[in-house]
Amino acid sequence: MLTAIEYLGPVGIGATAPQMFNAIDHNDNDAVKTYIVKFANNRLGAKVLVNELLALRFGKLIDICFPSGGIINIPKELVVNNRRLLIAGFTSGLHFGSRFLRGTQYLCRQNLHLAQNKSQMAGVILFDHMFYNLDRTLNRKNLLIRKEKTGYKIYAIDNSHLFRRGRWNVDWLNELKDGLTINHRRSFGLLLKHYLYPEDFISYVEAIKDISDEEIDEIINSIPQKWLPDFEERVGLKEFIVKRIDMVDEIAYSLIELIPDVHGSSDPD
Repeated sequence: MLTAIEYLGPVGIGATAPQMFNAIDHNDNDAVKTYIVKFANNRLGAKVLVNELLALRFGKLIDICFPSGGIINIPKELVVNNRRLLIAGFTSGLHFGSRFLRGTQYLCRQNLHLAQNKSQMAGVILFDHMFYNLDRTLNRKNLLIRKEKTGYKIYAIDNSHLFRRGRWNVDWLNELKDGLTINHRRSFGLLLKHYLYPEDFISYVEAIKDISDEEIDEIINSIPQKWLPDFEERVGLKEFIVKRIDMVDEIAYSLIELIPDVHGSSDPD
């Protein structure tokens, strides 16, 4: 759990009107870190936060490059003492925070080759196809690259638009769960054409198939009741996850088919 201690201001323009806070990380010796926070009463609704938490928890199980984060408590005094938050109608309570990454650039053709963790993008691409996150490449700002001590690293951010849109219901999940929409736009296309190999996907397929029923339950149960009060929607979400895990071989094979037999036949730049 995170606890916000200082409001820093809004974060650019976005459908969920994200805000920036310093917060105490109670799982890291109470270290103070900066987080981008999406409020449960954003204009797209609390399902956006459900999507973010689902991605964070699922991503940790298979080790893909999502920033750290989690549920963040915004104390009442922080809201009532900040006119901007009051005007926007944001409320105190439990919301979702994602670690703010300083010194990033947007991932593009010119810097993709620098990344040391390109193989992790196989996991991101596979995740996005399992959960219909087309927004990863429709929005060019959802893939970042940052220079770190070990070299340049890619981070995939903003999982609010899973299931093709932020908001969903049981009928929508049932309509999506058997389908497959292939996305090889922009960075995904470059990665598949020049940098990724079948074995990159296979290792993630194996990790996903190792996810237990108990771990899926833990993901569902970690969602705050106020974010997802409908029991049938919780059941429907679990059924969707189970079905997509069952389909992971098919999804991965459809992506592997897009990888040329030999990389390097043309200049990626």
